[in-house]
Amino acid sequence: MLGKRLKQIAGSREGPLPGLVHVVDDDASFRTAIERRLKLAGYDVATYASSQDLLDHLPRDELPSCILLDVQMPGLSGPDLQKRLSELGSTVPIVFLTGHADTATTVRAIKAGAEDFLTKPVSSGQLIEAIERALSQQETARGLRSRLDSRRAHVASLTPRERQVFDLIVRGKINKQIAYELGTTERTVKAHRHQVMEKMQVSSLAELVSTAQLLGMLDPESGSHG
Repeated sequence: MLGKRLKQIAGSREGPLPGLVHVVDDDASFRTAIERRLKLAGYDVATYASSQDLLDHLPRDELPSCILLDVQMPGLSGPDLQKRLSELGSTVPIVFLTGHADTATTVRAIKAGAEDFLTKPVSSGQLIEAIERALSQQETARGLRSRLDSRRAHVASLTPRERQVFDLIVRGKINKQIAYELGTTERTVKAHRHQVMEKMQVSSLAELVSTAQLLGMLDPESGSHG
């Protein structure tokens, strides 16, 4: 049944490999066994005998990938490597896989952002599911970052006056109120409003407010511009 499951996973994907799995473990025989299992499932695999080895070949965030990381290793431990990668700004998700699990270590690793924490021996099914979740989480995070970058670029394209109108619109001001606050006419405000909607690439007020919230531009306690 397991072999059939792995073939289904590998066979269901077309085109490029689904992701690169970085395996960090000081046990050479374990690295070889895990590499074989993951390649059977259709993944590309890179193996490292130590944390420093991975740091010397830092994974690129823009590629679909995750790190399968042992906890206890000579030199830099798994949790220490997790901390170092975070300091370096890496967003590659981490799945811990260890024969030395304890509750405190697990909790610390998860709080520090680990995607999962598995205990050896682990079934291929459990392993594949954890990697799938990690890659899916990475794709979701990448999509969110892309959306944020796009929205920020839209805001940056607004003129100073359009930005003022934008700020007042998303705080619930109607055209008449905006015209009064800016010392202009409703007709002019409507023209600016049209430009704002067009440049922000939204079709409704709800979308505009949602964008402002996404970018952290709304103070929940502030009902007015200022």
